[in-house]
Amino acid sequence: MAFNPLNWLLGYFSLDIGIDLGTANTLVNVRGKGIVINEPSWVAIDKRTRQPKAIGAEAKEMVGRTPANIMAIRPLRDGVISEFEITQAMLEYFIGKAHQQSIVPVPRPRVVIGIPSGVTEVEKRAVYDASMSAGARETYLIEEPVAAALGAGLPIAEIRGSMIVDIGGGTSEVAVMSMGGVVVSRSLRVAGDELDEDIIQFMRNKYNLLIGQRMAEQAKIQIGSAYHLNQEKTMSLRGRNLVTGLPEAVEVSSVEIREAISSSVQTIVDTVKDAMDESPPEIVADLMETGICLAGGGALLQGLDRRLTDELHIRTWIAEEPMSCVARGAGMILEDFDVLKELLVGLERGSTRHS
Repeated sequence: MAFNPLNWLLGYFSLDIGIDLGTANTLVNVRGKGIVINEPSWVAIDKRTRQPKAIGAEAKEMVGRTPANIMAIRPLRDGVISEFEITQAMLEYFIGKAHQQSIVPVPRPRVVIGIPSGVTEVEKRAVYDASMSAGARETYLIEEPVAAALGAGLPIAEIRGSMIVDIGGGTSEVAVMSMGGVVVSRSLRVAGDELDEDIIQFMRNKYNLLIGQRMAEQAKIQIGSAYHLNQEKTMSLRGRNLVTGLPEAVEVSSVEIREAISSSVQTIVDTVKDAMDESPPEIVADLMETGICLAGGGALLQGLDRRLTDELHIRTWIAEEPMSCVARGAGMILEDFDVLKELLVGLERGSTRHS
């Protein structure tokens, strides 16, 4: 291939970007600058033309409030792309926004994107193609639990076991790592979205109250918990009464919300137990010393660390800024690419660790 000085210049001045392309939120980490974008993975589109009208925080504000010709959607489901063109438009927007302070008019960055560990080759290819179509010069993929472990500062390259539990919006990822490789991994499509759905169903069944997704998410964040709280809380949830059809507000307690999400939380806890059960005894001995690290937005569910500590008899701790661990880890790959490129996932042939 002939040397193209323009391409070389664009590559030289373009930023290297690590992206956590999440079901609920997309985070962008620019090399040398840190996290520059943290916005919801929502896109508002015109139903007729399928053209984006708003992306990110602005689009999320429109959820449940759009006129008939506009629809607010999330182009990713369970951590994978369900709407290719819309995901591409969203990536293009975020890559362009990250480059706003750059001297390059047309960004051509190197991009590392986190993907769930349980995805198929077709799903991997969709992420790769969307990134390249959105203007990336080179795209690399990394499994989210590996990126989260890097971002949380776990010693994954050392000859001792580390364990990460990354709970996002669409997927929960559990991985036990040692010597730069994954020893045991689990990917589960029960995460933050499922907890929101549990709360919606609970309010419908117990109080005949239909609440929106945003209201359910607020309840989860403010009074949701996985373990009894020292001081239980209450909150007023607003929605429509399904019997009368009229607006209504119902006061619910943290005990009720805990009951609503208990089944999904237990599924996550059981998945962590399964991964522990499959781990070699030497690594389990290491984990008793190092503990289990929680990352992702789901790590912020009150009392989840205490619940896991209680059920697994191993200290569980929350990473610093758990929501940004995957994006930070993806960025770290670009900081030290030659050393850390072994952690990347290949296309077609699959990951070298799982081949």
